[in-house]
Amino acid sequence: MKIAFLGLGKMGVPIARRLMAAGNELTVWNRTPKRGGSLEGAAVAATAVETVHAAEVVLTSLFDDAAHEEVLFGAAGILDAMGPGVLHISLSTITVALSDRLTAEHARREQLYVAAPVFGRPNIAEEARLWIVAAGADNAVSKARPLLEPLSRGISVIGREPSKAHALKLGGNFLISAMIHSLSEAFVYAEGQGIDPAAFLETVNSALFQSSFYAAYGSVMLQPPERPGASIKLGAKDLNLLREAAANRHTRLSLAENLADVFAEAEQLGLGDEDWAVGQYRMAQRRSGRG
Repeated sequence: MKIAFLGLGKMGVPIARRLMAAGNELTVWNRTPKRGGSLEGAAVAATAVETVHAAEVVLTSLFDDAAHEEVLFGAAGILDAMGPGVLHISLSTITVALSDRLTAEHARREQLYVAAPVFGRPNIAEEARLWIVAAGADNAVSKARPLLEPLSRGISVIGREPSKAHALKLGGNFLISAMIHSLSEAFVYAEGQGIDPAAFLETVNSALFQSSFYAAYGSVMLQPPERPGASIKLGAKDLNLLREAAANRHTRLSLAENLADVFAEAEQLGLGDEDWAVGQYRMAQRRSGRG
């Protein structure tokens, strides 16, 4: 099977490596070659269109809607270069509106489309422990599954409308931001009471949540990594996509609006490239008067 992979960022590289480790041959491309990670053993295309030439499956791992507009719909876009019957798997977190547009554009060209955004940081992708949310026509999901399974510890198929997968991903990322925010303020409270935040986390997580997720994010917040796994800028982007999707369905989310203010302030203070969890913790400290 000829596979094209577009987008060699922090998530794209480990995902592409896993696909190759599963025995797949990839032709790859990145919008900014100097910023793309290395991928030994893959064929490197000079252009996006060249990447998808004769491909049976095209996977995209691009940053945002703007990147998709450029790569898929632009003057040198790949949609018109893909033939009928080609499967596009979108691994990115994008707007519900764009996902609906992709559904219509692929249908018009008689192509297959599966939305398959992933939960997990780059280190989780390296370990093939992502959780994938998939949606699309039954035949498209069946064709995509053998490629998605080697990347993940599980796949949730939530229906035949691809945009439902992207909507769910945005909701999940909102919960991550909400969890980090509440954990940040709990740590600030603990510090104010003279309690070691690490001891607070271990006690509360053991007593209440028993969650590896809380433990992992708490560890990141208290022991910041040298390289951010995901940035404040990325968290802000995903939160704004959630708010847009909610507004389009006449739904108001007060916590999301409050978190948007936190992210906006963090970016104004130059924390946009900070680790998502670390940056929110610093904002909680700053807003409490303890930072």
